[in-house]
Amino acid sequence: MNRKRPDTDSFDNIIAESRRKSEARGHAYREQALKLYPWICGRCSREFTRENLHELTVHHRDHNHDNNPPDGSNWELLCLYCHDNEHARYLEKSSGTEARAQGRHKPVSTHKPFADLQTLLKDKKP
Repeated sequence: MNRKRPDTDSFDNIIAESRRKSEARGHAYREQALKLYPWICGRCSREFTRENLHELTVHHRDHNHDNNPPDGSNWELLCLYCHDNEHARYLEKSSGTEARAQGRHKPVSTHKPFADLQTLLKDKKP
């Protein structure tokens, strides 16, 4: 059976082009955000200079990287650490672990593998 293989070169070209466009969009809104806002982390208030400006990121408040209004209303500048923390909190909240920790959700697992262990051990005794 002779199956036709997909053209991996065209897939690679599509992916490369997508990455280039995404990077170009990122540079455009980053430059604009750096002009609009002071170079200070919006969470920890760390100040940045040209030497360490690469550690200051543009965070999308609604987590949609395609939502880039020209007035910058969806952006805030965060240092790398606060940005990572913000995304970790967002993932935790969206996955429901925060709600489960507060007792608002039922447990994910209902199986109790050792529930009848005592009975099984008694049956094995001679």
